[in-house]
Amino acid sequence: MFPACTPDNALGGSLGEVIDLTVTEVIAYRNTEALQLIYTHNRGVFLDIVIRVTISLQTQADDGTITSVEPEPGTRILLGGDWKPGNPRTTVAHAPGGEPIRNLPRIRAGDLQISRGGKSGALTSGSFSMRFEDSGGDIGFGRTLNSNFIANQTRDAGFGELP
Repeated sequence: MFPACTPDNALGGSLGEVIDLTVTEVIAYRNTEALQLIYTHNRGVFLDIVIRVTISLQTQADDGTITSVEPEPGTRILLGGDWKPGNPRTTVAHAPGGEPIRNLPRIRAGDLQISRGGKSGALTSGSFSMRFEDSGGDIGFGRTLNSNFIANQTRDAGFGELP
C-alpha cells in the first residue's frame, strides 16, 4: 500500500505530527488468534507504549466459518476491515507512561508484510503501512503510520492449558 520509508524499528507517517514516534524497542506477541506489535520508548522513569498494533489472524465468513492466516515470510495481511462483523481486524493504541490510553480510529486501508520469522520464539521482521479513518478514536484522524520492524523474539501469547 504505502511504502514503509523508515529505518528498522522506527515509526513514520503523519501521525508523528500529533504524537512522538520515537522508538526504543519493538516487541512482538502472537497466538493462534492475533499478532501484536508493541513499540516502546524508554523515558527513564516512564516506559511509553508509543504504538500497540493488534491484528486478528482470523476471518469469519458470513456462514460462521473461521479461517486463519499464518504470519510467515511472504505473508501479506490486510489491516482494514473486520475480522468478524462489527469487530475491526486491526486496533491501534497509544499509551505514554503516566497518561491514559488513547485509541486510534479504525484503519481505512493498509497492510502488513512479514519478511522473516512470524512464529513464537523466532526473530520476526517486516513492515506495515496504514491510513486511519477520518473519525472515531481519540487521536490520529485521517493520518498515516508506517514502520519497518525487527522484533528480536516473538513471544508466545498463548492461552495455556484450559482449567
